[in-house]
Amino acid sequence: MTRSSWPLYEVFVRGKRGLNHVHVGSLHAPDDEMALRNARDLYTRRNEGVSIWVVKAEAITASSPDEKDPFFAPSGDKVYRHPTFYAIPEDVPHL
Repeated sequence: MTRSSWPLYEVFVRGKRGLNHVHVGSLHAPDDEMALRNARDLYTRRNEGVSIWVVKAEAITASSPDEKDPFFAPSGDKVYRHPTFYAIPEDVPHL
């Protein structure tokens, strides 16, 4: 496999103070293990990450921002999904 044919990976990093992974960039690598190592070296040089995800770009399926209204419209009539009907205890973090 030549360097120009390496697959594209999307990189997500969870910071020390973060609760979720955030997309930080992309890179090319010959395999998953090398993608993870390269992502560590490239995107967490200052020890700011606690977890890294690398995903082949071809494996990601995304909705189109142009179709956001019809795509998300079905959730608008499901009011039970909104926490307005529930009492949330004060000791429950991150809600």
